[in-house]
Amino acid sequence: MSSGTEGAFHSVDVSSLTRRPLGETLRMSLRTPDGVRLEARHDPCAAGRTDTAVVVAHGFTGSVDRPAVRRAAASLARHAGVVTFSFRGHGRSGGRSTVGDREVLDVAAAVEWARAAGYARVATVGFSMGGSVVLRHAALYGPRHGGRAEARTDAVAAVSAPARWYYRGTAPMRRVHWLITRPAGRLVGRYGLRTRIHDRDWDPVPLPPVGAVPLIAPTPLLVVHGDRDPYFPVDHPLALAAAADGAAELWLEAGMGHAENAAGDALLDRIGRWLTSAAARTGATGAAGTTRSTGATGAAGA
Repeated sequence: MSSGTEGAFHSVDVSSLTRRPLGETLRMSLRTPDGVRLEARHDPCAAGRTDTAVVVAHGFTGSVDRPAVRRAAASLARHAGVVTFSFRGHGRSGGRSTVGDREVLDVAAAVEWARAAGYARVATVGFSMGGSVVLRHAALYGPRHGGRAEARTDAVAAVSAPARWYYRGTAPMRRVHWLITRPAGRLVGRYGLRTRIHDRDWDPVPLPPVGAVPLIAPTPLLVVHGDRDPYFPVDHPLALAAAADGAAELWLEAGMGHAENAAGDALLDRIGRWLTSAAARTGATGAAGTTRSTGATGAAGA
């Protein structure tokens, strides 16, 4: 598979932003550069005023109001303000899902909203499909690729993310591919999972996550993956960490399954601490190394 050279995305419309106190919980609508309206929510930091926000990118078929996303937001809000949103084609957002391609514009819209709202530092964390998207976002909007500073992340964490596209090596991923590629599957997605999936193939094929990782440094990068992930085996996080060539931190979580549904509160708390600390290290790179914990929520690595 060859993705060619993927150009940077540039503008995002936040013209309708009204500056509000960062201590408020807000429901808002964001608009992406290609005109897609996204439902979004801001939750203030539970510890009080902060200059750091975390943008959360959910997994495929998720949405801003899914219980696992709300639980992740609550854990991360112990450390920072939190912006959650529904990807295009998901929940009450407009458009149709491109399963990780144009979704980079959705993350950029959320990051730029957080900066325009008054946050000096913004970090991103993504789960599964969202993990692949935040990796590509960090690369395409990073200083090495010339992306706009307003939409740039100061630290990025990818949880349960694939390393490469078109993976069908597990039964769950074969079901996902049926959902995406078959008309009957897309009907199930629309009416059963509230996910509207685009019916066209990628053209061109977007930069794969493993190809994006080398472009992320000096932005700090964390890769988190469970050793019992039923979708993507551990060769995926190992490939992502190897592509970073020492500029990423890797946590292999013993006993953990897949994405936000499997991430325990203790792990989410550690990720929140890592993101806020890493975002404060302006211009730094993530610390190299691999940590294996004694359980999905064990204390390791941070």
